[in-house]
Amino acid sequence: MPLQTELQRLARGPLMVDIAGLRPTVAECAMLRQPAVGGVILFARNCVDAEQVRALCGELHALRSPPLLIGIDQEGGRVQRLRTGVTRFPPMATLGRLADRDGLERAQTAARDWGLLLGTELRALGLDMDFTPCVDLDRSVSAVIGDRAIHRDPEWVGGIAVALWEGMVRAGLQGVAKHFPGHGAVAADSHLDLPLDKRPLSAIQEDLQPFAALIAAGIPAIMPAHCLYPQVDTERPAGFSPRWLQDILRKDMGFTGVVVSDDLSMAGAHGVGDMGARVDAALAAGADLLLICNDPEGAQTAVAHLRSKGEFPTGNRLERLAGNAATAPLSVADRARCLRQIEQLRALAPGFAG
Repeated sequence: MPLQTELQRLARGPLMVDIAGLRPTVAECAMLRQPAVGGVILFARNCVDAEQVRALCGELHALRSPPLLIGIDQEGGRVQRLRTGVTRFPPMATLGRLADRDGLERAQTAARDWGLLLGTELRALGLDMDFTPCVDLDRSVSAVIGDRAIHRDPEWVGGIAVALWEGMVRAGLQGVAKHFPGHGAVAADSHLDLPLDKRPLSAIQEDLQPFAALIAAGIPAIMPAHCLYPQVDTERPAGFSPRWLQDILRKDMGFTGVVVSDDLSMAGAHGVGDMGARVDAALAAGADLLLICNDPEGAQTAVAHLRSKGEFPTGNRLERLAGNAATAPLSVADRARCLRQIEQLRALAPGFAG
């Protein structure tokens, strides 16, 4: 049997990597067929417009069976990788502003339509998952979170995020709640540094409430933060911590879905060691899918490291991140209603270009 055919039949591995351009190169295709790889994350450099992304997703899905998972950061506002041929969503903080103005139920209705429109558009292009919702609380501390946060009130954040997820799942798009247990109380940017949150677990309980609401609603994946919470785990950031991922998230909160690491190339992960050490530590802590972004050498190192171990986790849980068929098609009237909701939210985002 040819090697390519053998690889096409392999289960998804625990790595999610990226590609450099608008189509995978021959070398990148070989990388994506490696047994250690299970998915691809798209960035703005991979996205010209909706039709090009549709063709790219088709090409990526055809590389192996079961197909690679394809994800994207499409939160809205400043975090929207694909911007042409799809709806431009405002920052998620507009949902919180709408709740302040018109009440929580009104914001939940808008969030549900947001999720439905987002899910319908991305699933039509072949995307499986979106790294949203961001449920960090808006404590007016973190610039990297900023208007990505929905609101300060944890009950409102949970209620609005659940409504958004309900819309997404109706369209068949999978979601990832982030950044567990909460990134909103620290100023440092984990892309550049290791943030330190010195609060005790009793104070962090407030930040856990939106995650608990989403777990109850069936969110399939949660992403931990590259933040250190020394009063809970003195040595390991949340994404490398069995205390956070196994004891608190799985045992105490009852989460049975996929733990998706934040990017192992970020500065907040470097204290764990080299790339091989980060991979081992994340897997040992309980992560299922490991992101390695904007670091092709690091991705190659991770693949080689896992290959050298002979055996590594493969994807039973990862099946939950494959996109599904919509439960019902989005009618013309429904789409028009969803677009009206987004237009009203844009009015609550001064300076948003749309």
